[in-house]
Amino acid sequence: MTVEEVEALKKRGYNAYDYYNKNPEIRQCIDQIQGGFFSPSNPNEFKNIADILLKYDHYYLLADYEAYIKAQELVSKTYQNQAKWLEMSINNIASSGKFSSDRTICEYAREIGGVEPTWEKLPAPEDTPAAK
Repeated sequence: MTVEEVEALKKRGYNAYDYYNKNPEIRQCIDQIQGGFFSPSNPNEFKNIADILLKYDHYYLLADYEAYIKAQELVSKTYQNQAKWLEMSINNIASSGKFSSDRTICEYAREIGGVEPTWEKLPAPEDTPAAK
């Protein structure tokens, strides 16, 4: 999902059950989690995962599922073309200089989370009580 799609979904109101009810793959997966399919000796082992996805999906995971699957299919198809994959890999490495995890986290906080990050200056290691 794009930032714009997330914002539009926030405005309309997000109900994870809508995606659970309309997508058979999502429904089957969540039903299997709830039914103990992945933990037969302890059927409730992963039940909280299903509860979180259906009741507390703050990250719109179920809404993003179809876009994720399409992206993964494109990745798989592209990977089959070794020359294209190599070219994209090299370009990705060459472009990584502009990547900053701090910048990415700040953008995510602002654009998705709707919060402003704050910067706390930490003391130098030699200025901590443990160093004295």
